[in-house]
Amino acid sequence: MITEQKKKALDFFAQGRKFYKLMQFTEARDCFAKALESDPTDSPSKVYVDRCAYYLENPPPDDWDGVFTMTTK
Repeated sequence: MITEQKKKALDFFAQGRKFYKLMQFTEARDCFAKALESDPTDSPSKVYVDRCAYYLENPPPDDWDGVFTMTTK
C-alpha cells in the first residue's frame, strides 16, 4: 500500500519530470526537492536534483533529447 507521503512524492516527481524534459531545470529541481521533503528516501528524486543542478550550471544544447550522459566514472 502506498502511503500518503509516498503518493505526494510520486506526484512531485512526475511534475519534476515534465519540467525536466522541457529543460526548465529550476522548476524541475524544486519539484524533486519537494518530493524529497515528502519522502527523504526517494533516491530517484535525489538523482534528478543533482542533474538539474548540473544542467543549471552546464545547459544542454537546444536539441537535447533528455538523456543524461555520464562523462566520468
